[in-house]
Amino acid sequence: MKIAIDCRMSGKSGIGRYLDGILPGMIETAGSENQFFLFGKRERLKIYQDKDGVEIEECGVKPFSFKDLYFFSHSIAKKINACDIFYSPYCNIPSGIHIPICTTIHDLVFLDMPIASLVGTHIRNMIYHYSVMRSAKIFTVSEFSASRIRTLLRCKKPIVVGYNALAKNLADFKKEQEKSSSLNQIILFVGNIKKHKGLQTLLPAFVLARRRGLNARLVIVGESKNFRSADKQFSDRLFDAQKTGDVQFTGCVSDEELYSLYQKARLLVQPSLYEGFGIPPLEALSFGTHVLISDIPVFREIYDGYPVSYFHAGDKEDLAAKLVPAFNSAKEPLPPLPQKYDFAATSALILKELSETILQKQTQ
Repeated sequence: MKIAIDCRMSGKSGIGRYLDGILPGMIETAGSENQFFLFGKRERLKIYQDKDGVEIEECGVKPFSFKDLYFFSHSIAKKINACDIFYSPYCNIPSGIHIPICTTIHDLVFLDMPIASLVGTHIRNMIYHYSVMRSAKIFTVSEFSASRIRTLLRCKKPIVVGYNALAKNLADFKKEQEKSSSLNQIILFVGNIKKHKGLQTLLPAFVLARRRGLNARLVIVGESKNFRSADKQFSDRLFDAQKTGDVQFTGCVSDEELYSLYQKARLLVQPSLYEGFGIPPLEALSFGTHVLISDIPVFREIYDGYPVSYFHAGDKEDLAAKLVPAFNSAKEPLPPLPQKYDFAATSALILKELSETILQKQTQ
């Protein structure tokens, strides 16, 4: 089986981390069971360049760009079409592909929540529907996302859930010190500042909890310059909290810096209103950091059986009430974690489904 894989998002957050998680397990089969044509940034893919059965092509065309959708590289499309199947870790499909296609739709947040303009939402809706129309099979990262794809996109195609998991470099990261009573007084938030991530709930809840005796700093992995609030009084309080050091925006950080923050933090709060999977709680738990998360359906699915605490999504009063006890009880070590998510298993599942898709096409 020869598989073409769009690797242009390698190294980016979100989808890029998913791609970089599944790719090693897939490439392990190169030369024996499978062959691969990978296109993207050669610098990102050079770790595979000496592997038998792997061909790499530089491609700087941006996914979803006009060139990608209508005038994609003829030479790369020709090499894709020489393969048995094309797999995209997202829902982007370059023009000129004529072989069977499988894509991944991680979530439908742009359709479920008003976080884009009407034009932006309409364009994404067309892209999602085009992905479903062209794909022989759809992959996604949770049963929740699968249900939304069936409902909102009226998808009748097979939908396969291949869960997200911890990145290999996280497992390889060596802790310089064990968690102990010397933990920093840090509450951590990891994510972008889009509405569905729930920062508008966390920030006022943190201010309320501080008034009620919470002795902690809030560290937000992200940029403060793009944060917006219609509540001027709250914005002023946030500015004051930043001046006093109670709230800190880190800006962009490396993986190593992020892992160090997970290690140092006493509590991670993930106040999301919507997710396709939601990886930061899983990462934090792997470092022994306690987790307080919103009670959205996907978190109930993904973190079932994990030692996490919940609050009512979007309810700043409930979050404020639970921050103090969650933070204070986070001194205790976590119990052993379930071993539910593994990129090796997801890679094997994807390869199996791609192989079955090819066989089905050949017998039609």
